[in-house]
Amino acid sequence: MLKYNVLKEGKIYQVILTGDFDIESTEVINEALIPELMVADKVNINFEEVPFVDSSGMGLLITLVNKLKENRTKVTISNVNDEVYGIFDLLQLPEILGKEVFH
Repeated sequence: MLKYNVLKEGKIYQVILTGDFDIESTEVINEALIPELMVADKVNINFEEVPFVDSSGMGLLITLVNKLKENRTKVTISNVNDEVYGIFDLLQLPEILGKEVFH
């Protein structure tokens, strides 16, 4: 099960994810995390503690980033492990979301 912690410095938010980013994450992201982040000017999503992402998690990540961008929030994704980034790269996620998003 995915868990998250949000660290706030003014309107700059650091989201630390822990666990698998999969279909079970949908409720957590859509009902809790997205509404909380809509007031931020900048959001960094830290994937350091995310060992696994499946196809539903990919769709969820695209939704999360796009909703924040529509809200004019600057979004970055950091500390993605090599295995997960390999999947992101294979599915062209950096091209879809923008290479500037990944750090």
